[in-house]
Amino acid sequence: MTYHSPVKNRVLLTLVLLLWLAGFGLAFVSHAPNRLVSGKGISLASLLNGYSALLLLPAILLLVCAFVTLYGRNHLAVMLLAEILVTALVWLAGHSAIQLAGGDEDSIARTSLGGGFWAGAALCLLIASDAISRFTRNHSLRILLNVQMIVPVVLLLAYGQLAELSLLKEYDNRSDVFNDALWQHLGILAGTLVPAVLIGLPVGLLCHRKPRWRGPVLSVLNIIQTVPSIALFGLLLAPLAGLAKALPWLAEHGISGIGLAPAIIALVLYSLLPLVRGVIAGLESVPEAVIESARGMGMNRAQVFFRVQMPIALPVVLTGVRIVAVQTVGMAMVAALIGAGGLGAIMFQGLLSSALDLVLLGVIPAVLMAVVVDSLFKFAVSILETTRR
Repeated sequence: MTYHSPVKNRVLLTLVLLLWLAGFGLAFVSHAPNRLVSGKGISLASLLNGYSALLLLPAILLLVCAFVTLYGRNHLAVMLLAEILVTALVWLAGHSAIQLAGGDEDSIARTSLGGGFWAGAALCLLIASDAISRFTRNHSLRILLNVQMIVPVVLLLAYGQLAELSLLKEYDNRSDVFNDALWQHLGILAGTLVPAVLIGLPVGLLCHRKPRWRGPVLSVLNIIQTVPSIALFGLLLAPLAGLAKALPWLAEHGISGIGLAPAIIALVLYSLLPLVRGVIAGLESVPEAVIESARGMGMNRAQVFFRVQMPIALPVVLTGVRIVAVQTVGMAMVAALIGAGGLGAIMFQGLLSSALDLVLLGVIPAVLMAVVVDSLFKFAVSILETTRR
């Protein structure tokens, strides 16, 4: 006798059960009289009253969906339920903060997002992402469906529904510092990607055309990659400081042992291994028959490279650039320790003052930046691959 499990989607069931456990097992928000003392956890159950209790409905429907066989567009219903639920969680957190503040906009009391909120929101996004992956294999459509998940949250933010949350109060108090740090972080990203590509592309081309160079070059880049970031920053400190002392005009242009210069140099060095490997893999993916056909048409080496090899290899090369870009966004946080600025400076300031929301003010934008950068490169790669077909 064959046993048929009533569960149709084990992934969805697991995520929904974890969602329920996180929602009712962890503090949803915490409230403190000021930012210097630990807050008191407030459970989700104590906040569910009146209309707010309706947010249980999408959670119940998601649980039901785990026992129903879904096809095609039905997966969009799961995504929509997860989107409604995460929006409801964000609204409830903001609404609770307004109520706990008692209508006093200048109150020094702080309402912070608790573990229950963060776990619940993350699980909702995972549920939606799983539903989207089951709905379509089109990378561009997947990216668009994932991006639209944050639109309701952005609207809540724009209409001031989250203004009383401690995270937003930290932003209001440091908006100028935050904006400067954000632009500094983007500057570090751009300042790393441009020289990394300009160096990595010809080095990768050299390794492809002269295989005897591949081993030594990749060995050196592997050694650089294994050096911890803090150690590499330290190794660059003394030579750059000596160089700035010997050549004062370099110091006048901001090149010294601390600051942006050693951060950019270190991040470029870290970027070369994935970039060079991406270029080699991309060029090797070009069929030899295509190259021979191009040569048979009378193309010289440069024409073959720019008109045939690079267009075919570009998706793979861009994948390497995507890895470097996401890696740089994260490693730039550590570069704040040597005075490079960026969002890492806010994060470390929060760590030193034991202010969790200030830490999150630096971390959350960095995470979102990494996700956006990753999505943009994936979108570009998917368009290139579609065009090739």
